[in-house]
Parts: sequence; C-alpha cells; structure tokens
Amino acid sequence: MNSLPKIDIMEATRLTREGRLQEAMAVLRGGAGPEARPAAGAPEAQPGTGFLSRLRRLANAPAGHGGPRPAPEPMPGGARFLTKSFTNAAGTRAYKVYIPSSYVGDPVPLVVMLHGCTQSADDFAAGTRMNVLAEDMRFIVVYPEQSKAANSSKCWNWFNPADQRRDSGEPSIIAGVTRQVMRDYAVEPTQVYAAGLSAGGAKAAILGVAYPDLYAAVGVHSGLAGGSARDVATAFAAMRKGAAPGARQPGDRSQPAPAIVFHGDRDATVHPSNGEHVISQARPGEPHAGTLSVEVRTGSSPGGVGFTQTIHAAPDGRSVLEHWTLHGSGHAWSGGSPAGTYTDPKGPDASREMLRFFLQHRTSAQGPAR
Repeated sequence: MNSLPKIDIMEATRLTREGRLQEAMAVLRGGAGPEARPAAGAPEAQPGTGFLSRLRRLANAPAGHGGPRPAPEPMPGGARFLTKSFTNAAGTRAYKVYIPSSYVGDPVPLVVMLHGCTQSADDFAAGTRMNVLAEDMRFIVVYPEQSKAANSSKCWNWFNPADQRRDSGEPSIIAGVTRQVMRDYAVEPTQVYAAGLSAGGAKAAILGVAYPDLYAAVGVHSGLAGGSARDVATAFAAMRKGAAPGARQPGDRSQPAPAIVFHGDRDATVHPSNGEHVISQARPGEPHAGTLSVEVRTGSSPGGVGFTQTIHAAPDGRSVLEHWTLHGSGHAWSGGSPAGTYTDPKGPDASREMLRFFLQHRTSAQGPAR
C-alpha cells in the first residue's frame, strides 16, 4: 500500500497568507511547489474545491444574492464614516468608525464589528445595518479591517495560537483599535461590545475570553469558540464537524464576557455544533456557576424563518447567554440587508437582538458585571 504524502501545514499556511495559492495547493497535495502534480489516477484539484478552498470560504458559503445589490441606506446629514488606522508591535490595520448624527460629545456605547472573509468595513456595515441602528440608538460603531498581507482572503486568523491570546497578534490590534476610538471620542468605558460573522465571529469569541475587562459582551454569528483550532488542519476539522474550545490558561480566574450566539442549523461552512461550543466557553465559572436559569422559546421571524432561542438568565433577570438556532438557515447574517454580502434578510434581526443583549451588560473594574 502506498503511504500518504507528508503535508507541511505550516508551509501551506505561510503560502496562503502570502497569496501564493497554487503553491499552497501543491503543498496540500503533498508536493513541494507549483510544479507538483497529484499521483496518476487522482483527480486534478479544481478551483474552488478541496481543503484550501474550504478554508478560504470560511465566511462565504450562503446563497448569493441574484442580480445587482440595492444601494446601502443613505447616511444622515451630520453623520460621519471615517477611515483611520492603528499600529502596534503586532502590525497595522485600517478601520472605519461611524459617528452617528446624534452624537454630541457625551459618552455613548461602542460596538466593534468584525467582518467575515473577503468582506470589507463598507460591505459589513451595509449587510448588518449596524450604522442604521447606531442612528436609532445612539452609539459609535468601529469596523477593523483584516489586511490581505495578513490573510489573502481577508479572514481573521482565528486558528493561529498567536492570534488567540491577550496582548498578542490580532487580539492586541483589535483591542488597540478599540482603545484608540475610546480616546478619540466620548465612549462610555463600561459599555464596549464586540460582534462578528464567521471568522470575525470566531475572533469576537476570542476577545470575550481574552479581554472581558474591555468588552462587556460579545456577539458570535456563525463562528467558533476561541482555541477550537491551532492550525489550518484543525481549523478545517472544526469547521467541518465542530470543536470544543481551547483550555483556559493556568491560573486564569477571569469570567468570560456574556455572549449571544446566532447559528443556522443548515450551515454547511461552519458546523452548527460550534455555536454550542461558544456558549460552553462563555459560561460563567465559580462563584456564578449553577446560578443561571434556562428558558427555551420558539418563534418565527416576519420573513418566515423559524428559530429556537435558549436563554440563560442571571438571578436579577439579565440574559447572560443566548443561543439562537435558526432553522433552515445557512451561513449568513440573519435579518441583514441584501445591500451587503452573506446576509439572510428573511431571518430574525440579529443586529437588533445583539444590541438588546449588549445593553444589559456593563464591565466593572473586575471585568464583566454579572
């Protein structure tokens, strides 16, 4: 029997980040460069199929929108959507910050929005309609953007150990962007939140564990738990069949930030069981373990998408964990606008529900107030 070729996952990861996709595909086939070919009789890998393409499509498997997309809703007079950048030892990232027309300089909440693969700040803002909610509810929104230099498909690198820890890699950059916005504008420091889709959702889950003193709550849409992968191979496995969260750091007694999760039960890109793993990771430990009551609600959105909402509530009535299972839905932002990519306009309004959940929570000097 022929032995399987050795696959250098780290080399494939490096080549993918550098945009050298043909070489990465060759490495994943067991070859050593662009000239490598599969063994005789093996099917030639086609564009858009196989291991590498599944990884590149981490946030991009829902049905697309036919025809031209509608224009995003116009920005109100007095509102601003500004492009800025942040640099620290881990690198530089651009970001866009939305300042609603109702902002007059008194402290307001801040929501950090993390896009999925191939998306941009403008695309994610249009699809989630978070800027529209910022006008209605008066808060600031910031959209950090992944760079193609860091990932050729603009995926946040949620599967790299160096990008899963506090004060390291991408978490340090996103936290730095957050703090820079807090310095530039009047932000209520106890009301800072983070949410994301797919790779961005996985990164939001990481922030909820790594920075519970900064983020009062997180929203994870179609994402994975922090530490559920440690390289490209385990990322693919986690996406395909689900993976438990990584172990907490020894001696880490901090409480994870409260979390709200949305996940379609027909998601073919990120297995739906990952939503349960995010909830498990965000579950509070001692002395709060066992104090939460559980309520299960069912319903249907105005667009006809059924859902099951599982609520874990604290004794004071606040929802500490929420898991929305979207029946029949795939890998798309629920209730989003067709003006953006990877949205399901028929589903429950995930953006509005996340804001409702977020505003129940504030941080304290010790981390998230429970």
